[in-house]
Amino acid sequence: MTHNDSFDKDYFSTNTYENTSFAKYSMYWWSNRFNAILARRYGKEGTRLLEIGSGMGHLIGSLEPQFETLALDINHWALAQSRAVAPNTGLNVGSAENLPFADASFGVVIIKHVVEHLRDPELAISELGRILAPGGILILATPNLDSLLKPLKGDAWIGYQDPTHIALKPPVEWLSLIEKAEMKPCKVFSDGFWDVPYIPLIPPMLQKLAFGSLGGLQAILGIPFLPMKWGESILVIAEKK
Repeated sequence: MTHNDSFDKDYFSTNTYENTSFAKYSMYWWSNRFNAILARRYGKEGTRLLEIGSGMGHLIGSLEPQFETLALDINHWALAQSRAVAPNTGLNVGSAENLPFADASFGVVIIKHVVEHLRDPELAISELGRILAPGGILILATPNLDSLLKPLKGDAWIGYQDPTHIALKPPVEWLSLIEKAEMKPCKVFSDGFWDVPYIPLIPPMLQKLAFGSLGGLQAILGIPFLPMKWGESILVIAEKK
């Protein structure tokens, strides 16, 4: 089995995409809502927007009213499911490491939890810089090796649980690759501490309230304010120079 073959129907039903995760107010729903807010706030309405690793299409579908939307994923099955929720989006099969798009052809590119799955993330980020138009916006998310609470989880940390995470890097390396691709990071922040429990014997629900409240507030408000180390993922908004 190749690396791409691992992203099949079973993958989408056993990671964060199980049927219950489509319910309103699930973590999956809040993540899509937050990223959609970022795209609308930092991107220019009416421009071409591409989501790489679009999965089941829920995020890209929510952005159809404001943008000319295109989606790219390596998984045929997931793209087929996308048609129900993203009927006006151009759906493309392809890899982030070899994007089938012209130079400077997008105003916004979203790549949420994809780069950690790639054999050559440096090439992929170079491709992102290539297809973004000057002044275009990149929205990127990936597991955060500098998370303050990661040492409490040890080998059980969420970033280590997916065997297809083959390119985990500290934030400084991701930011260096982004700058090398001629994109300037404008905001670097995090998503909060949601991977409870962190401490033995304390009920997970109490830990969710204690550790996850700031991340929840950020998601509700749609305003990025959490410092980069205060969460399980690093999120970057960058502008093409």
